[in-house]
Amino acid sequence: MRSFFVAVLLILAGAAHAADPDVLWKIVHDRCVPNQMQNHDPKPCAEVTADAALLKDLVGVAQYLLIPTARITGMEAPELLARETPNYFAAAWQARHFMDGKLGKTLPPDAVSLAINSVTGRSQNQLHIHIDCVRADVRAALEAKAGAITAAWTPQAMPAGLPAYQVRRVSDLDRNPFRLLAAEIPAAAADFGHWTLVAVGAKFPDGSNGFYLLARAGNALALDFGSGEELQDHACAVAG
Repeated sequence: MRSFFVAVLLILAGAAHAADPDVLWKIVHDRCVPNQMQNHDPKPCAEVTADAALLKDLVGVAQYLLIPTARITGMEAPELLARETPNYFAAAWQARHFMDGKLGKTLPPDAVSLAINSVTGRSQNQLHIHIDCVRADVRAALEAKAGAITAAWTPQAMPAGLPAYQVRRVSDLDRNPFRLLAAEIPAAAADFGHWTLVAVGAKFPDGSNGFYLLARAGNALALDFGSGEELQDHACAVAG
């Protein structure tokens, strides 16, 4: 009975998502990449490289999506943990300047976040990292707890209405966050597809710059589908 209930919840969640879960893949594979190769024009994407395309999301004033040019479904894909797979989080961070162009100003690093939703918390079956502003209250909560956030994953409460996350700090994104999460949290490695992962730019108490990595598993029974995008603000209030 429990498995049947979970299956119903997942079906309902899927019904609420986009009618075509392959829209992003079709845009990148059928339009952006061919246009770049044939005409040196990435449209309708903003940029196309050998590894990924950057597409302005219809939602949000400055939200972009980093989408691999290879077929990778999402968090559950084993390719994410392969050493030969590009570091998509690092590439997404390098692309944040496109947000600045939309906003007409340069955002400080600690105003920017990168998020990938779990298999049950997404609408598309092509991996995509949301590049957008962090919620102001989330930013404030992380700053308030900065002294307690170390290089080890620890549970941290988020602002009211948000679930707790496992949080750790890193100095950069050079070590692939996907592999870092799988290597350091056994529960995530055992059920990677149902985890969500977020990186938020940070200025640490000692004055150095880096990132907070936040991760957690969804819980379908609690109607929590594991969407780290909940930590983002698509209206980008932190931009002023």
